[in-house]
Amino acid sequence: MRYQWQMDYLHDLFSLEGKTAVVIGGTGVLCGEMALGLAKAGAVVVVVGRSEEKGAERLREIDMAGGRAFFVPADVADRDSLQALLDEVVAKQGRVDILVNGAGVNSPTPVLEIEDEEFARILDINLGAILRSCQIFGRHMLEHGGGSIINVGSISGLGPLSRVFTYSASKAAVHNLSKNLAREWAEQKVRVNTLVPGFFPAEQNRKVLNESRVAAILGHTPAKRFGEAHELIGATLLLASEKAGSFITGIEMIVDGGFSAMSI
Repeated sequence: MRYQWQMDYLHDLFSLEGKTAVVIGGTGVLCGEMALGLAKAGAVVVVVGRSEEKGAERLREIDMAGGRAFFVPADVADRDSLQALLDEVVAKQGRVDILVNGAGVNSPTPVLEIEDEEFARILDINLGAILRSCQIFGRHMLEHGGGSIINVGSISGLGPLSRVFTYSASKAAVHNLSKNLAREWAEQKVRVNTLVPGFFPAEQNRKVLNESRVAAILGHTPAKRFGEAHELIGATLLLASEKAGSFITGIEMIVDGGFSAMSI
């Protein structure tokens, strides 16, 4: 009897039944796992990306787990494409309750070799796209009584890391933007937080993970290992839930195995 009460309480606290979650970047490794976690918690998940093939693969995983999801292609560099995304989701689901902004690109270009075009491209995808989607989906949430926006930041947005100069600058700006939006919209029940993954090997960072860099990262991580994508789900559900996370806004939720706690 007590066990059932505990399970009911936890379900009520973290359940996303009746909610719609849009996961931009949901075809990728990390956001794909976050999408799966949101679906398992009961949300209808909209997987957003450029690859229909990867989208279909993610939908199969969610379906096999008993979740509900559909794929919508979108170009985060295009404001009209993001508006069309919102319009399609609202037409199918009525509203959007949760937005995950996870699209991003990286480059290992040495700082003195970064060209204006590359710098502008990375900032536009990593920062500009998040601003655009926050404007479009944020307006919708403000008009419909609230919601949760989870912007995916980076451990390199908290402090300088070598070899990812433009990426680090763009993610630091995402952290700042999220705090400003949280302050702006808190009274209207739109919560904005930054989920900060530490080192999780994924498509965009494998190119800079050579042997010496891996050794340096693990030597600075108390857990002595890389993160696994599913380890982002708990933090995602906390930030997404309007009950469990109702008073959480404007924070940087760090999931890094202790990396940011180390000094020497």
